[in-house]
Amino acid sequence: MVNGRRWRRTDPSLPAGMVERLKSHLGRGRSGVGTAKRRGDDSAVAASRKRVGLAKHGLGERGPRWWEESEAARLERARQALEELDGLDGAAPEGA
Repeated sequence: MVNGRRWRRTDPSLPAGMVERLKSHLGRGRSGVGTAKRRGDDSAVAASRKRVGLAKHGLGERGPRWWEESEAARLERARQALEELDGLDGAAPEGA
């Protein structure tokens, strides 16, 4: 809670390796937003923001409230986000 407002945090039930991969995508997305803004490349800004949004959904920081979902649903949400994020890179999904 900050000033009476609840702030989202990463879902604590997610495996550490999965969180690490999602946070890597989140960091790359945030970095990409800044780089694309400096270049004035609106399409790259949008693509980078998509990566940020997917990573945050996977981590449980956006979307449905993870504390109201079953652990299986939360894990599936994170897996789907990673699959889509890895697809953005053309990478084969790794086990997590």
